[in-house]
Amino acid sequence: MKALIARKVGMTSTISDDGVVSAVTLLSFSDHTVLAHKTEEKDGYTAVQVGTETSKRLPKSVAGHVKAAKVMPKIIREFRMSSIPEELSVGTSIQAADVFSVGDHVSVTGTTKGKGWAGTIRRHNFHRGRKTHGGNSYRRPGSIGSMYPQHIFKGTRMAGRLGHDRVTVKGLKVALIDPELKVIGVTGAVPGPKKALVIIREAK
Repeated sequence: MKALIARKVGMTSTISDDGVVSAVTLLSFSDHTVLAHKTEEKDGYTAVQVGTETSKRLPKSVAGHVKAAKVMPKIIREFRMSSIPEELSVGTSIQAADVFSVGDHVSVTGTTKGKGWAGTIRRHNFHRGRKTHGGNSYRRPGSIGSMYPQHIFKGTRMAGRLGHDRVTVKGLKVALIDPELKVIGVTGAVPGPKKALVIIREAK
């Protein structure tokens, strides 16, 4: 299972032996525990369900579901696999050093920062209207349709909510792993604010 659940800590930079400075995003992780298996015969697909972090209290349905693993996870996610290896039995603990190593190519999925309501200039990079010769349409979106067919086409770029989208950043590389501090560093930027939940997967 080449995947991890982590939280964004922040950004820093590293200097290689040849003097190249690289931006690095630090991600903190907790030990993962295998909670359940999903099989083709029973569920219609093959996956491993893992949990991480610790919750003080769980709903009865969730507590019964994770009883076999003997943990109280705060976050539960599934990762699809072609087949489930024997070492990933229910209750097995997984650490970042067991999954990734320095130099691995990964992709990171997270939710971008929400910017709230935004106009077309900020949201879609529209041009500003002229401020001379009597122009009074500085930041207006302009025409959104013609006389025919008497309705606005679906997908027309207009003002609306900006950000808070699920985004996957590809082409990143594992720069460092610290098992003691439980921190993994990847080159480049990762979507989301600090403490945001992200999923690190092996690049395909």
